[in-house]
Amino acid sequence: MQFVKAQLVSTDGGGTIEFMFNPSQLAFKQRFTLNANGGSRTEDGMPKTSFGHPEPCSLSISDIMLDTYEEGGSKSVMTYVKEFEKAVTFAKSGDAKGKRPPTYVFTWGKQKYIRCFVTELSYTLTMFLADGTPVRAKLSLQLEEVDESVSQPGMGASSSVDREGDSRSSRKK
Repeated sequence: MQFVKAQLVSTDGGGTIEFMFNPSQLAFKQRFTLNANGGSRTEDGMPKTSFGHPEPCSLSISDIMLDTYEEGGSKSVMTYVKEFEKAVTFAKSGDAKGKRPPTYVFTWGKQKYIRCFVTELSYTLTMFLADGTPVRAKLSLQLEEVDESVSQPGMGASSSVDREGDSRSSRKK
């Protein structure tokens, strides 16, 4: 079996971000909004509520490791961190250029999990060379579903996605 790395594959000019080490877990969250009617109550005094709308699926990936220590020399890990930073800045090319951050499909092997924006990036530099060059970092990402996703939220179900990342799923928002 061939080792495959997790990736964020842009669908509109953001490029592909390949993970240096695969994540150890993927945390999905799916919820919907209820509308409470403040003046209406049940016989037990509970507020009457009605379904509002579904919220986008979110995916949290924590403890993503980046490490350049073993590469020798003084190669900074910031080269790899900057690849992830591109995901939370305005796109430099494609349809989204100068308008918004790029969209991605989070993939790992044949599995296409979610079409998304990267809504949050945080990282901690955890190891430095004697001259102060950072050589190890730990990242966390928060991804949020956009438009028509490539699978049912949080299910990781495979679906047909063409080379440009266009979904062929019949699910509509």
